[in-house]
Amino acid sequence: MIPISASRIRLPSGLVGATKSTSNRLFIVRRKYHDESFGFRKPREFTIADYSSEQLVNRATNAPLLRYADAMRTHGHRAASIDPLDLLRRERVGALNPVRYGLDDPNRAFDVDGILWTGEGKQEWTLDNITSFLNSIYVGRIAYEYMDLPSKTERLWFAKLLESQNSLEPTTVIDAERQKKIYALLVGSEVLDNFLQVKFPNLKRYGLEGGESMLPALDALFEAASKAGITQLILAMPHRGRLNLLTGLLEYNPTALFHKIKGGREVDESLDVSGDVLSHLVASPTLQYGEPEGIKVSLQPNPSHLEAVSPVALGKARAKQYSLLRTLSTGKNNQDCMLGDKVMCVQLHGDASFTGQGVVMETLGLSNLPHFTSGGSVHIVVNIGYTTPASSARSSFYCSDVAKMINCPVLHVNGDYPEDVVRAIDIAFKYRNHFRKDIVIDLIVYRRWGHNELDEPAFTQPLMYEKIRSRRSVPKLYEEKLISDGVISPEAAKAVRDNYKASLNAALTDVASYVPPPVRFEGAWKGMVWPASPDARQYDTGVSDTVLKEVGKASVHVPGGFEIHSRLNRHVKNRLGSIESGEGIDWASAEAMAFGSLMLEGCDVRITGQDVGRGTFSHRHAMLVDQKTEGVIVPLNHALTEAEGKLELANSSLSEMAVLGFEYGASWERPNLLPIWEAQFGDFFNGAQIIIDTFIASSETKWLKQSGIVLLLPHGLDGAGPEHSSSRIERMLQLTNDSYTPQERTNINMHVVFPTTPAQYFHLLRRQIKRNYRKPLIVAAPKGLLRLAAASSKLTDMGPGTSFQPVLHDTATFKNPKAVQRVVLLSGKIYYDLAKERATRNLESRVALVRIEELAPFPFAPLSEVLAPYANVNKHLEVLWLQEEPRNQGAWGHVQGRVEEVLKGLGLEGGVAYRGRMENAVPATGIGKVYGVQQRAIVESAFEGL
Repeated sequence: MIPISASRIRLPSGLVGATKSTSNRLFIVRRKYHDESFGFRKPREFTIADYSSEQLVNRATNAPLLRYADAMRTHGHRAASIDPLDLLRRERVGALNPVRYGLDDPNRAFDVDGILWTGEGKQEWTLDNITSFLNSIYVGRIAYEYMDLPSKTERLWFAKLLESQNSLEPTTVIDAERQKKIYALLVGSEVLDNFLQVKFPNLKRYGLEGGESMLPALDALFEAASKAGITQLILAMPHRGRLNLLTGLLEYNPTALFHKIKGGREVDESLDVSGDVLSHLVASPTLQYGEPEGIKVSLQPNPSHLEAVSPVALGKARAKQYSLLRTLSTGKNNQDCMLGDKVMCVQLHGDASFTGQGVVMETLGLSNLPHFTSGGSVHIVVNIGYTTPASSARSSFYCSDVAKMINCPVLHVNGDYPEDVVRAIDIAFKYRNHFRKDIVIDLIVYRRWGHNELDEPAFTQPLMYEKIRSRRSVPKLYEEKLISDGVISPEAAKAVRDNYKASLNAALTDVASYVPPPVRFEGAWKGMVWPASPDARQYDTGVSDTVLKEVGKASVHVPGGFEIHSRLNRHVKNRLGSIESGEGIDWASAEAMAFGSLMLEGCDVRITGQDVGRGTFSHRHAMLVDQKTEGVIVPLNHALTEAEGKLELANSSLSEMAVLGFEYGASWERPNLLPIWEAQFGDFFNGAQIIIDTFIASSETKWLKQSGIVLLLPHGLDGAGPEHSSSRIERMLQLTNDSYTPQERTNINMHVVFPTTPAQYFHLLRRQIKRNYRKPLIVAAPKGLLRLAAASSKLTDMGPGTSFQPVLHDTATFKNPKAVQRVVLLSGKIYYDLAKERATRNLESRVALVRIEELAPFPFAPLSEVLAPYANVNKHLEVLWLQEEPRNQGAWGHVQGRVEEVLKGLGLEGGVAYRGRMENAVPATGIGKVYGVQQRAIVESAFEGL
């Protein structure tokens, strides 16, 4: 027997413990590691009644029939009528022929108990009836893929639901009232598209023509969720059909839409925002479906980068459930309070992006992880067919096949039949709500136009569009059905269209007097202000000595009977020693004191990334693992029993884009949360650049969305080679809207800092929460400084009255500025190399080393204040900027002009000279000897000629 590692295989929930072998059967079970840390959500476990002994005997007796029934369940989708254009290339499916299994007498009767789920007990059905029955379920206009699920419970659940309901009544009863509602949604969408085409013929509206069934699908989903007790629904979608959804279901004012089309603003003119394009508009109405409490549907802002919003929505959905999570963490009402009870995430996708964008795979990979799950998402792939044929767009048969990586069931449905679409939605929601796992609906439709309404798709797909242009629209087909069935009259149908068109005309007339409503802070954001407001405040970030010591000791508290790794005893001893002496506080200790002090003030902290519990550089150890049991504790949560806040350490999957997007979504929802994403190395953010560009750097400017997200990007040239050396500070600085000249008041889009002491880092973390507004913080985080004795702080540096200093003056030269001949401006760890070299050369009085700790917003006034004593006594003062990074990288491009503005203001005309590596295509060499020579030359260049 081949041994299999338990840590490498993840089995369905319910299996915990270690690898065991019993009676020559190998059980691979999931390790219990990390189960007890805060924020961990144990997956729900489900069982379903197994086959009775009588059923097992019958299954064996009628094995050919069993094989046939399972073949229909497994392969029926391959023959189903799910393509409205009938363009799918489908071969004859031999597995669906009962003759293949020796079943050739249509009149032969079989006992179907335990084979089909049509009722209780023994039932005799003829083969002809069985074949008709199975075809009606599995080879219709809804196709099912669930037989590949590894969970027998889930497979049986599907079979019993589909087969028992189908034998009695339709899965969802669609009465005349629901039919009329479906019709109104379909027609409203079509009327809007036609109206916009007439009134704004040159508008790229990304309409829904051909895919109108998306609206009754979402309406049915919203209603099912509301009736199940869900009160908050987080919705992510791309541009296609967005305007139809906004006006058709989400109660968006058509006048506001037309105002935007005509070039108007989305928000009041008093707010300095750039706004966004038409296809990124949002709404958050509370919809009523006959329940005591309505369901609030929050459509999220999205960039044009397809699928980038999905992890953001997932993170926001989990954060919305945080009161639920806190209830769970205290052990109260555990059985009555589950993830997904009140909040659900719904993600809409396009077929091409669902298969083509890697963030889809990353986000799916988060869906069942214990620190990321939100209780199951419903995915609707609006399969419109891209201008690139499927044969060139994906390697799989279905666009939904990527979801199989998480053992996700898939329902394919023909969008030409809205009632079948509603039935598919009902089944999908029942699965999600029962198992609290993701499910995908592949809504197969088409688009009547090309990529947009000004495009000509027949350039590349003439036959497809010949067929599309010769067919009646989905709303028209459904209208004809309802008239034929006597549900509505032709006159009533015409009235629905005419009335909606009249309302659109009235809304268009109202544009002249339309004024965008004011934007208010509500819910968890109440009390916050706009960063550019005169009410924006900075608050003291210092903490009393008593609290610092309490938190510091708590951060390494080891309960009795808990056995930590022997090498961590030194870690605990050193931290306790530095706290007792008040000196030698390292970075991890300062971080722990920032976290713990915020927790005592009622704030929560969540840090996410790869191996963040112990830290990439084995420095944090914010979680401890018992060496005997692998049980886990987070000392700050365990020891600070009076703290209302909690620390969640979410060791993440090996993903950057989805994980960062997830944390960013959480920051939108909870301003009282300090959300931190730590890259394993600084340049790992490359994989998440889209999130940084289109959300973190620009959300406030585009959408007035504030965020207190923190990015820790380990940075520093230390011989690690082209990668792992640089956090690409230059890219982050380029993304800021930092002013080139001093301004009385600035509204920076994000802070970029390069701290050199633990105390500075401590204050930065606390500043994120202590302000009455939120800003993203990009930290060029330390590597080598984490344990450098010279780069330590005192408790007094974090005490009352202290705060983050954008510029750190040189204590060695500040008292005698007349002796200073040269000022070296710099950021980061190179400071300690320079200070050591300066002491060796006995130049402490002649060379001042000034650290610029905050690069954006550039500290014009603080830098001027620090340099003024030197400039006042020496108008020929030599000023250098020194950095480790190549000249075309690092902060040089950002600081040069701004430093010279400061120097001019001080009457220094000599400008600032550059010292550092020359231009390079990579951040650092991978040749150790070359690195050493370069680094030595940079350090010496600071003192040349003195």
